[in-house]
Amino acid sequence: MDHADHIALLRDGIAGLSHGAWADLGSGAGAFTLALADLLGSGGSIVSVDRDGEALATQARLMAARFPDTSVRYLRADLLSQLVVEPLDGVVMANALHFMPDRDGFLCRLAAWIRPGGRFILVEYDSDRGNRWVPHPLSWDTWRAISVRAGFRDTRLIGRVPSRFLGSIYSAVSVVGDHAVQSTRDQDDR
Repeated sequence: MDHADHIALLRDGIAGLSHGAWADLGSGAGAFTLALADLLGSGGSIVSVDRDGEALATQARLMAARFPDTSVRYLRADLLSQLVVEPLDGVVMANALHFMPDRDGFLCRLAAWIRPGGRFILVEYDSDRGNRWVPHPLSWDTWRAISVRAGFRDTRLIGRVPSRFLGSIYSAVSVVGDHAVQSTRDQDDR
């Protein structure tokens, strides 16, 4: 995949929210962070989160060269920790959810980070059978079911590209409902 593919996988999920606060979770070297910056333009801001400090440094150099007017904060953190992120208009998670053994718990926390009406864009391998490199992938059909349980609504497929690894990669966008934020707060109160 190249930059045009990354943009195509995100474009329809970002349409109409070009100026806002977004995060790229599990951002690695920043392929999707760069696509997000391209789509948001200079009016958006991005929090790029990854546990690999070298990958974040590479990303920072690329971002400074290609999108110097985009506001980016780089956060070195493990998504499995009790990460807390300020309220966001949207989150991109590309090829990272498949590393979460407790997807449901993580997705409930994630929904609380996104403002009601905000968007979550998932980019994932379209398979339910993993391997040692992709331990917990989730197909498009599985994501539709899980997204409802996690409090997302209006989940729709927005892109698909072939992949030599596990067949294909899809992107989907979901909207955070008011009840997702409240149910997460209720869980925190227990």
